[in-house]
Amino acid sequence: MNKLFSLLIYLLMQLLQWRTAAQVCSNNPNVTYPAPVAASGWEYRLIANGLTRPRGIAFDADGGLLVVQSGVGLTHLTLDDGGGTCLAVTSNTTLISDPNLNHGLALSGDGKIIYVSSAESVFSFAYDSQAVRVDLSSNVTLVTNMSNSDHTTRTLLMSKKQPGTLLVSRGSSANEDDDARDINSGHSQIRSFNITRIGPGDSPYDFLDGNLIGWGLRNSVGVTEHPSTGGIWSVENSVDQLQRQGQDIHQNNPGEELNYHGVLGSSDHQGGNYGYPDCYTLWSTAGFPNLGNLQVGDQFADDDAPSNVTDTSCNTDYVPPRIAFQAHSAPLDIKFAPNASEAFVTFHGSWNRNEATGYRIISIAFDSNGQPTAPQNSTNAVTDIIANADVTNCPDQCFRPVGLAWDSDDRLWFSSDATGEIFVLERTNASNGGGGNPGDGNPNDGNPNDGNPNDGNPNDGNPGDGNGGDGNGGGNGQNAAGGLISERHGTVVVVQAAVLAGLLLA
Repeated sequence: MNKLFSLLIYLLMQLLQWRTAAQVCSNNPNVTYPAPVAASGWEYRLIANGLTRPRGIAFDADGGLLVVQSGVGLTHLTLDDGGGTCLAVTSNTTLISDPNLNHGLALSGDGKIIYVSSAESVFSFAYDSQAVRVDLSSNVTLVTNMSNSDHTTRTLLMSKKQPGTLLVSRGSSANEDDDARDINSGHSQIRSFNITRIGPGDSPYDFLDGNLIGWGLRNSVGVTEHPSTGGIWSVENSVDQLQRQGQDIHQNNPGEELNYHGVLGSSDHQGGNYGYPDCYTLWSTAGFPNLGNLQVGDQFADDDAPSNVTDTSCNTDYVPPRIAFQAHSAPLDIKFAPNASEAFVTFHGSWNRNEATGYRIISIAFDSNGQPTAPQNSTNAVTDIIANADVTNCPDQCFRPVGLAWDSDDRLWFSSDATGEIFVLERTNASNGGGGNPGDGNPNDGNPNDGNPNDGNPNDGNPGDGNGGDGNGGGNGQNAAGGLISERHGTVVVVQAAVLAGLLLA
């Protein structure tokens, strides 16, 4: 009996020590605004702050986190991984110092080449992830002739299904850009390039030389590839300050868009016109002038569209979105979960709306066939993953998510440009996927917006537009869920220990 009792005491001590250790993390900074709230089944922690407008992020082959700091260049963060969300930055290395870099970031399949972009061009550099070094002398300009005003980010995606193929997304030069009607303007388009054909000393591609993936896309900042089917998806920031037949409808219309662009190398869904600047997507039907038979997800004609463009032709001659989002949510990135069961989207947040919306990360459920489970006319296709506690504080006292990246342990990382921060998110055992409140299920709830750099509030695709990152970050200790989940696990341990005691002493 004494031996059993001694064993019990030993097990209790070990379990309590484990519980205490699980709660301790050396990296516990606090955000300087009301702490974000993670959905049930998720925990998060602030990992880094004090950065300057962090936008695109990606992990290299050795677990280093690459970060484009808009207006600064490309940096590398070395991480000390304590498990779960307990990580800390141990070094911050400048790889490329270039104030023209503002958002785009991608890696070659073998991780030995880095791709970055300015408003005008896409560049490649040889990269050694073990030595944490970029060979600046290896710089090759791959794509050029992309300068325009307003939306100046050039999102980059390196295809895994078609190695050597780089996709580049280019936005409009105005809120409503008439030049985007001309396919030869290059405005508001996504194109792909076979970059294996360009080496040192070769002339770069002109943007118009690329294969047309889609056009009539006002500002598709987020672009991704489905890990199973290879389908290309983008999230589009739609227009601000819109009127319909002379009536102001901008609070809840037009909707932001999730668009499908088919599979690279296939003629299906490739090169279509998605409507901008003549056709926009209906999000809220409430009080919509001359609604007719239109429903959520349909497209309607802009007041300034040519006379031959009507509501009817918008829905027969142009490619509709697969899913619509609340107007002014400002989606800036999209990444699929490793198992492809859902896609995650950053909603940077509104400026062109009386009631703030966005300022959160959401997920969209996908079927095994590579398509969203929700119908095209759904108003509750999204689920909140992490959000600001009170959007009435936004944008000044809120995180504003931009870039997303998965690490090798299936943790989801995101950048917040306005606050100069990097966060990590991890699922807990309580969730199999998603979780939280349905995102913008209420078409009248309002969602911010998108991105005119002249509009006053940060926002959308242009890192220079309003309230860029102040570099004065904060951190998340109290609600970092790291502590919360450790507490929950610790409670389970104590209960299990008590059950064990009862068995041993019975």
